[in-house]
Amino acid sequence: MQTTVDRPVDAVEKVLGEVPVPPYVTQQHVQLAMRAVLQHGPESWPTGPLCRSDLTPYPCRLHRWGRAVLRTRGMTDRAVDDLIARAERPARVPDGRR
Repeated sequence: MQTTVDRPVDAVEKVLGEVPVPPYVTQQHVQLAMRAVLQHGPESWPTGPLCRSDLTPYPCRLHRWGRAVLRTRGMTDRAVDDLIARAERPARVPDGRR
């Protein structure tokens, strides 16, 4: 998955602007950022990729915020993309045999 440009693309985003990154990023911010990045990932639509959570053009405000928070803690965009790819892989269900 390729990283997209970090800029507002929705009318609501143009009014509200970006979600600010806290000046001191705590472990709780990192946990919320990881959840935001995973929950607000891209979903294919005929009009182009949309956020799977709020159906705004991808990347939405919360996805961009999550990436920005993770960047402040030293996580690269490639590492975030790898995290998303691992989370989207189907889980292997054991067949129940011993």
